[in-house]
Amino acid sequence: MGKKTSTFIYWAPRILSILFLLFLAAMSLDVFSMELNFWQTAVALFMHNIPVLILLVILIFSWKYEIVGGVAFILAGIFYIALVSMTALKTGFEWYYVAWAAQISGVAFFIGILFLIGWSKKKRMLQSNRTHTSPPEGKNGEGEVTSP
Repeated sequence: MGKKTSTFIYWAPRILSILFLLFLAAMSLDVFSMELNFWQTAVALFMHNIPVLILLVILIFSWKYEIVGGVAFILAGIFYIALVSMTALKTGFEWYYVAWAAQISGVAFFIGILFLIGWSKKKRMLQSNRTHTSPPEGKNGEGEVTSP
């Protein structure tokens, strides 16, 4: 059971991150309904996908260093809540702002927490491997040389 849990904790944040990025990228496709010319559409599509590109770079680093993904995805969720809050203050509160913030930032928080759990498990495993190794031959574990 421990191996299955470790495998799940390893793959879940990575797969969810990919799905999350695909979802965010799909939301940017609304620029095609704006009756823009080619270059305006290209620029709008790029602008809408800047967060996706940033999170993609973070995911690449997070593949090896889970702490990066844990912190970055949680910060991305906080940033999105701040962005939605500023929009609500400028334009007036609408009920769907809460749904937007909960859906987008909630998923980012969940992914970040999964990355942090994976990082913590890996760190504990590495520490337990270090403490369970036997001392080098000729030493008694306290750094003193023993005679044969």
